[in-house]
Amino acid sequence: MEFLLYLVLGACAGVLAGLFGVGGGLIIVPVLVYSFTAHGFPVEVLTQMAVGTSLATICFTSINAIREHHKRGAVRWPVFVWMTVGIVVGSGLGALTAAHIHGPILQKIIGSFAVLVSIQMALDIRPKASKELPGKPGLTVAGVVIGWASAIFGIGGGSLTVPFLSWRSVPMQQAVATSSACGLPIALSGAASFVLVGWGNAQLPAYSFGFVYLPALLGIAVASMFFARFGARLAHRLSPKVLKRLFALLLFSVGLSFLI
Repeated sequence: MEFLLYLVLGACAGVLAGLFGVGGGLIIVPVLVYSFTAHGFPVEVLTQMAVGTSLATICFTSINAIREHHKRGAVRWPVFVWMTVGIVVGSGLGALTAAHIHGPILQKIIGSFAVLVSIQMALDIRPKASKELPGKPGLTVAGVVIGWASAIFGIGGGSLTVPFLSWRSVPMQQAVATSSACGLPIALSGAASFVLVGWGNAQLPAYSFGFVYLPALLGIAVASMFFARFGARLAHRLSPKVLKRLFALLLFSVGLSFLI
């Protein structure tokens, strides 16, 4: 039954990865927190395990979503390259930060973050739009910030990358597609950091690889890779306005569940 839950969760995460460019982490982390709590995992490590496992699954979730977006010519690869330079550094720092935050407090931080971003997206609250993306140094700095925050929250960065690119006047479909591509280096660097930071922790349950729980990783990864392409196709059929509103509703629901 536990493995079936992870398969269903992976299917949902895959659709979300392709549809919103979020890597599915916004759904994976809360469900894993509830699942790990029900299984009696130590409260001191279960939130970090949920975040680390989420990042590990996004390594698989992102691949098919990226391929589908790339086939449609929607990924801004030059933007991806320079943001990735900062993302790799930021993700490592984020994992170190999350490892030193008490689990329940980390849950509240994740919930507050999701609610705030959802309000920003729904009401379209943003600084005056720029007609151009920043240069290479600016994209790298943005990557550091996004990578750091994403590793703390266990997400693929879409909830930060999509608003950032949208603010910089990148069309919504291209913002989602480029965000999907940026999710892969975030996940790789963040997951590796959570494995290293959690290695040897005496409170970890069996089948843990650092702060990554292998049964959950396997179940979610298997299902998500099949469903990510469906989500990516759906993203190109929806209007930018509808896509943004759905994205905001998703973030608000998840954030509220963590705060309550």
